[in-house]
Amino acid sequence: MSVYTEPKMTWQGATKIVNLRKALTAGPWFVAEYRLRNMSKWWTAILAFGLGNPVLYLLSVGIGIGALVNKSQAHGVDGVPYLTFLAPALLATSAIQAAMDETSFPTMQGFMWDKSFFAMNATQLTGRVIVGGIMIASAARCIFNTLIYALVLWAFGAVAPASIPVLVASAILAGLGFAAIMLMTVSFIKQDDGFFAIVGRFIIAPMFMFSGTFYPITNLPIYLQWIGWVSPVWHATDIGRALSYGHAVTPGLMVIHYSYLLLMLVVGMTVGGRQFAKRLAA
Repeated sequence: MSVYTEPKMTWQGATKIVNLRKALTAGPWFVAEYRLRNMSKWWTAILAFGLGNPVLYLLSVGIGIGALVNKSQAHGVDGVPYLTFLAPALLATSAIQAAMDETSFPTMQGFMWDKSFFAMNATQLTGRVIVGGIMIASAARCIFNTLIYALVLWAFGAVAPASIPVLVASAILAGLGFAAIMLMTVSFIKQDDGFFAIVGRFIIAPMFMFSGTFYPITNLPIYLQWIGWVSPVWHATDIGRALSYGHAVTPGLMVIHYSYLLLMLVVGMTVGGRQFAKRLAA
């Protein structure tokens, strides 16, 4: 009489099904690929919107008003033509706009409208991995827009070719720092309720107007200068002006500029990653 013997099962488990190391290292790039594929559908609109406002400012303020400024002041502003003075601020603004656009509405969309973050999190992708992917996509968009706009500035004679690398680098650092803070902030938002309109009117616009964009920040009354001090536009602009045409900045202030922008990036990604993980686990 034969006795049935249950075959011995070999348990493989999640270590065979899921490659955790690959998820942690390549996961952000998969998320970034998803975001970049979405962006590729709208690349013309992205380019037009990302360059439209800065180019209009370049033509109207930099060239139009700049001609009057140069005519009335023999040495321009800060010892250089007005367009040269304005260029680093316009480049930083373009970079911040491009990077921020990829971490504002898309972040809200992933949580609320299409729930794509929850779908990603259902795989081996963690909240921090998703944040890393979003920031990679944001960096790609920021670099693309900033390089194109730097070439536009060069074509108008606003910057010298040798100064383009340092201007682009400082602008991108500001863009990513502010994008990380925006991502962190939006990750706490449960309903829009006009949030982005408030950000545009009471954060973006004052940040652009009162950060030494059109004139030295020291021309402002002291009770308004603080807006520039906390603005990434001013920090990136001061770096760009110092490195491109020799604007006087002390070594200590340069350290503060770089440290502030890096701190924004680190804090935004760290807190944003924790909030993503918390919200996706709820």
